[in-house]
Amino acid sequence: MDLYEYQGKELFRRVGIPVSDGRLAETPEEARRAAEEIGGPVVVKAQVMTGGRGKAGGVKLADDPADAEAKAKNILGLDINGHVVRRLWIESASDIAKEYYLSVTFDRGAKKPLFMFTTQGGVEIEQVAQENPDALIRLHVDPSEGFQPWVARRLVYGAGVEDPGEQKQIAAIVEKLYRAFVEFDAMLCEINPLIVTPDGEVRALDSKFTVDDNALYTHPDIAEMRDTAAADPLETFAREKGVTYVKLDGEVGICGNGAGLSMSTVDVVAHVGGRPANFCDLGGGGNAEGVVDALEVITRDPQVKSIFFNIFGGITRCDEVARGILEALERLDMSTYPIVVRLDGTNAEEGRKILADAGKENIHPEATMLDGARRAVELAR
Repeated sequence: MDLYEYQGKELFRRVGIPVSDGRLAETPEEARRAAEEIGGPVVVKAQVMTGGRGKAGGVKLADDPADAEAKAKNILGLDINGHVVRRLWIESASDIAKEYYLSVTFDRGAKKPLFMFTTQGGVEIEQVAQENPDALIRLHVDPSEGFQPWVARRLVYGAGVEDPGEQKQIAAIVEKLYRAFVEFDAMLCEINPLIVTPDGEVRALDSKFTVDDNALYTHPDIAEMRDTAAADPLETFAREKGVTYVKLDGEVGICGNGAGLSMSTVDVVAHVGGRPANFCDLGGGGNAEGVVDALEVITRDPQVKSIFFNIFGGITRCDEVARGILEALERLDMSTYPIVVRLDGTNAEEGRKILADAGKENIHPEATMLDGARRAVELAR
């Protein structure tokens, strides 16, 4: 689950990472009041879960409360990379002498947390990695040992930070960022930029924070931060139904049993020249209720032209899945959708026979995943 900047900064505050004083605003009037409370020049920042806010006009400096209100009017409702601005973060303006980049993320390949630090902050980290890779210091943390002070020292010295005051402050922030990463079950904690003021104070000017969805049950306060209005409505509906679903941009609706098989199905549909409309995991079973829930989600996407069920019967029996599909079709009006069903594994022949004997003209059984993908793509056209 991605957090807005102001939410990530709240978690930073909890672990002691210094951030600028700020207020949340949802209207121009609230922006004005926030600027009055903060005092002095402020920055009006669009709260969207995407990059490029500044280039899109979503970050503006305001000299006084009246200016903050005017800037808020211009930014609210702005479309930034498909995200409509509905909230603003009004923050005390900061004088900047230097900009650094600091993050800790989970490296799936190494199965360890990974720190990245560079003195070239304020730009996209991908650009630094491509243009000047030696300036980016990478360091893994062994989770069995946990954070050790030498980790912060190696990052600071490796990047070439020379000022002793900055070294001490950055090292402290590195340790606190790792604490936030572990304590809040994060997948990413990023500060870009991590600024140094003319007075020598080091502070987090931005926050990018991603929390592991699977750990949200242990953090009810963070779970409440989820902005359902900003989420894709189909994915929100799927979550309410308990269906594992990710919206894509194609025409072939996909439903498999198991995450690995479902992902492979997405790849095979693309391989034969089709465009997957979604990733949808039916789970280990294939009962009628589960199929109904999945189909209700898939068919809410107006782009879907055909549906491809890809079922492998391991523990699940294919004949039970076939009966579940037929029962689901009795409860839903699916006559306008051609449905390709590939069954393989336990009782696959029995399952295909059940579908064939049902006499449903829009059901097309197939024996292999490749043939099923080709048929679904053809029918979608």
